[in-house]
Amino acid sequence: MSDFDYDLFVIGAGSGGVRASRVAAAHGARVAIAEEYKVGGTCVIRGCVPKKLLVYGAHFAEDLNDAAMFGWDVPKCEFNWPVLRDAVQAEVTRLEGAYTSTLESHKVERFLERATVSGPNQVKLASGRTLTAGKILIAVGSWPVLPAIEGIEHAISSNEVFHLEELPRRVVIAGGGYIANEFAGIFHQFGSHVTIVNRSDTLLRGYDQQIVDRLLQISIKKGIDFRFNSKFERIEKREDGSLKLTMTGCDDIEADAVLFATGRSPNTKGLGLAECGVELDPHGAVKVGADNRSSVPSIFAVGDVTNRIQLTPVAIREGQAFADSEFGGKPTTVDYGCVPSAVFSHPPIGAVGLTEGEARNRLGTIRTYTSDFRAMKNVLAGRNERSLYKMVVDDTTDEVVGLHMIGPDAPEILQAAAIAVKAKLKKQDFDATVALHPSMAEELVLLK
Repeated sequence: MSDFDYDLFVIGAGSGGVRASRVAAAHGARVAIAEEYKVGGTCVIRGCVPKKLLVYGAHFAEDLNDAAMFGWDVPKCEFNWPVLRDAVQAEVTRLEGAYTSTLESHKVERFLERATVSGPNQVKLASGRTLTAGKILIAVGSWPVLPAIEGIEHAISSNEVFHLEELPRRVVIAGGGYIANEFAGIFHQFGSHVTIVNRSDTLLRGYDQQIVDRLLQISIKKGIDFRFNSKFERIEKREDGSLKLTMTGCDDIEADAVLFATGRSPNTKGLGLAECGVELDPHGAVKVGADNRSSVPSIFAVGDVTNRIQLTPVAIREGQAFADSEFGGKPTTVDYGCVPSAVFSHPPIGAVGLTEGEARNRLGTIRTYTSDFRAMKNVLAGRNERSLYKMVVDDTTDEVVGLHMIGPDAPEILQAAAIAVKAKLKKQDFDATVALHPSMAEELVLLK
């Protein structure tokens, strides 16, 4: 038996921490986990899962409108925000229970309170209790960044947006990343007037520019306003509850809610890591090697807190790799190449591999193929919104090095297509594949 209370103590019960805990326990380790809020972490509780449910709800706005052209006599419909909000939170509660059951079934001891690191092999609980562990895993994720401006207390972040008492008539969203664009589409479909304010003139940094331009065109046509190269000076709340936003770079804005989606920072503040010798980067992220080990040999980290790739499936892979390596006798590292991603905007974006710009800089000579079309459903509905698929090919090897899509169900199609990019298939392999007709996905094998 070890001299420690546990073989592994995990701080943070999100996707990465839960995966690492249950796998380590399955390998025979004595495991404990601490969570100060709810089991499930950002993705399940206040991130991608509840947000995707709102996206589904938002899609009904266009679907009900289009139904008439498909022969359906749909009566006048009204959206009820509290019904969807409460249904989403009920599902979040169910998932929290499922994650908790997973930990219980693997005999992982749970502490539902804050834990901090007090030594290389020691943690301290908020209740005052001190525990020891042979290894400590930091999986506390990240937290929304809010600017230090006057009146910021009147703004909300992606944490609070799921709990709004009522739907704002006018909502201003700060930021140009995926969270900002996703909530812009959601609120617009629910009937709010949406304005996106971005401090630069760049949206969705890291995505292919041609795809981003298409989303911008569609969003503007739908009525979403954009204010580029603009910043917030202060937020003032009036007696009627409305907000006056004093701006630089654009005119002042009147709003009923302002959502800041301007990035997330590793949630390491006050965790005691630096005091124990754990090296952090300037943003507070835990510096780790390929084996997820920090500068202190007994302390590891996975997920958003390392600021490598802030995606739930990546955190899960890292948690699995850590547990298999440290407790399963199976040294494993995560391959960060060709990680697919999506923006659940309206319409959604799916992407994997190199953008056209990245490919030109890295490979030199490339070829690109595009298909610019209207989905069959949009044609019959009289909707002019066009999809765009783009393939990036290494001209020397014929290898497909990037796929980028915007249109209905793009993320669903992209997941399977990402296998082809990961497997380094060539353009001729796509050409040799028979099309599945009629479908949007067939455009991927018909690119000329």
